[in-house]
Amino acid sequence: HAVQEIYPEAKFGVGPAIDAGFYYDIDITTTLHDEDLKKIEDKMIELSKENKSFVREELSKESAISFFKEKGDQYKLELLSEMNEDDEVISIYNEGSFTDLCRGPHLPASGKIKNIKLLNISGSYWRGDEKNKQLQRIYGISFPKKKMLDDHLYMLEEAKKRDHRKLGRQLDLFSIHEEAGAGLIYWHPKGSRVRLEIEDYWRKAHIDSGYEILYSPHMGKSWLWETSGHLDFYKEGMFSEMDVDEQDYFIKPMNCPFHILMYKSHLRSYRELPMRWAELGTVYRYEKSGVLHGLLRVRGFTQDDAHIFCTHEQVEDEIVEVIRFAREMWKAFGFEKLDFYLSTKPEKAVGEDDLWIKATDSLRNA
Repeated sequence: HAVQEIYPEAKFGVGPAIDAGFYYDIDITTTLHDEDLKKIEDKMIELSKENKSFVREELSKESAISFFKEKGDQYKLELLSEMNEDDEVISIYNEGSFTDLCRGPHLPASGKIKNIKLLNISGSYWRGDEKNKQLQRIYGISFPKKKMLDDHLYMLEEAKKRDHRKLGRQLDLFSIHEEAGAGLIYWHPKGSRVRLEIEDYWRKAHIDSGYEILYSPHMGKSWLWETSGHLDFYKEGMFSEMDVDEQDYFIKPMNCPFHILMYKSHLRSYRELPMRWAELGTVYRYEKSGVLHGLLRVRGFTQDDAHIFCTHEQVEDEIVEVIRFAREMWKAFGFEKLDFYLSTKPEKAVGEDDLWIKATDSLRNA
């Protein structure tokens, strides 16, 4: 509402609540700067003092489309075009002169919103697609008490001092060279020494836990990725194919198919099982430029990857051992409190249902 008051031409994309507050993607002709955030923030406080009610209104899809078409809001119209009123209720919220498409729920009135801070602005492509228009994303947060907001802002300032990108430069650990390729990490001698220590620990821990160490190629023919299902389910996360001797090759986003090929390289006996194989495999995944972030979101990284080949009867025991081993590895790096979540069959999946059921039951039992 505050943005609309200051910039009447603004069009609004999506604005969800997130773990660290909220954001809203906005299409306006003005390029926003930090000083503009203060103006918007002041207007938000002004509107909060008016204490106007948030009024929910449920509409038919046809009525909602008519309403936002009259407003000329193409973003809401696109969202509405994908909604099915048979499956979900279409609702808008009104607060004074401001109306927005939203599932809700909301606070009863704007006066409940206190202690607001708009944190920063970033660019964001509509629907996360770089082929779409770039919008301006405003991040913010609100707390019921001023001390809670002050404590949070203090924590953010302290976190900035410990930002791994800043420390990486200060300690001469690593660098990223956009001119040579975004999302690719260059490890300097000091950083390489740290990495070497970690890798040496990793190898010893895996060997002590009964794993054999593997090395696999960095690329493979397209048939391999077709067979594995990567081209059907993960192609958008892979780099484009390259022509090698008139055949398509892909640089690897994962190590799994290579480990399977090694396993199939000759006949195996059940007496060899379980077989625990592990690799520090360097993989390459296409990440959109807007989400790249230091060492946390990159396009090339070395993955702690393992595959265990075992009988159905051995599955649960192996899962228990994997969890024990994972706890041990995390504990070595200072992570004491861990939460484990059950992974179940996704909507897009390969394999027979009964195998998925058995696998899920084994995870649950372990």
